[in-house]
Amino acid sequence: MLDESRLCIHQVTLLRRWGMSEFLAGMRRHGVPAVAIWRDRLREAGVADTRRMIDAEDLVVTSLCAAGLVTTPDRVAAALALDDVIRALDEAAAIGAGNLMFVAGGVDPGERSVYAARERTLDRLAVIGEHARKVGVRVALEPLHPMVCATRSVLSTLALANDWCDRLGDEETFGIAVDTYAVWWDPALAAEIARAGRRIIAFHVNDWLADTRDLRLDRGMLGDGLIDIPAIRRMVEATGYAGYVEVEIFSERDWWRRDPDEVIAIIKDRFRRDV
Repeated sequence: MLDESRLCIHQVTLLRRWGMSEFLAGMRRHGVPAVAIWRDRLREAGVADTRRMIDAEDLVVTSLCAAGLVTTPDRVAAALALDDVIRALDEAAAIGAGNLMFVAGGVDPGERSVYAARERTLDRLAVIGEHARKVGVRVALEPLHPMVCATRSVLSTLALANDWCDRLGDEETFGIAVDTYAVWWDPALAAEIARAGRRIIAFHVNDWLADTRDLRLDRGMLGDGLIDIPAIRRMVEATGYAGYVEVEIFSERDWWRRDPDEVIAIIKDRFRRDV
């Protein structure tokens, strides 16, 4: 049985029903020790007020999610995207988040080159890293499922995340987030988790539904789908990772519609049983 002291709930899991104050108070009321903050909600609530509420509820903030989308070949758009990532790093530092989740961005429809997009992202990560070091926030490279490579992230595999870390050469600044939804299918999963080792700075859990209806917004509750979550957890823990296990569920058709207190109770039960 997994110790509940390692439970973290991502704000997006309760996105539709609770604002920032309700979310943070709810986590404290249910005894959830750690949270990940959704950036849109942070903007609504304000950085200073959010930090005050986090401190009042005595919660750990694992990460701020998310920033990136820096793949564009357009110089003006790229400068704006980089500025936004810099702001996100400042926001993460201000609320005491250890990590900023980085989502690379997709393929430019005019250029149609995933390879060029990846090279530009690496160049821009080097620039981002300079500011990350200044503010003391780590950048978590999060591979997403290949299904969203065109629109969301050209960082599609753990192997590629490891390659990027190799090239960036700064493991104090850059790490890797392993999300079960994004990586469960990968035949090289065990080898690449082992290769990542101490680079793993975040572990996200959710499930892949056999009848998934939306490639992004129909993630399953722990135990409701096809992913062997405990097996992946054991792989991650074999690297020495002993940090929080973060429940992150985007669910337009189901969990976003339910009462948040019910959702949290189910998460806690499934966390003990299915993680």
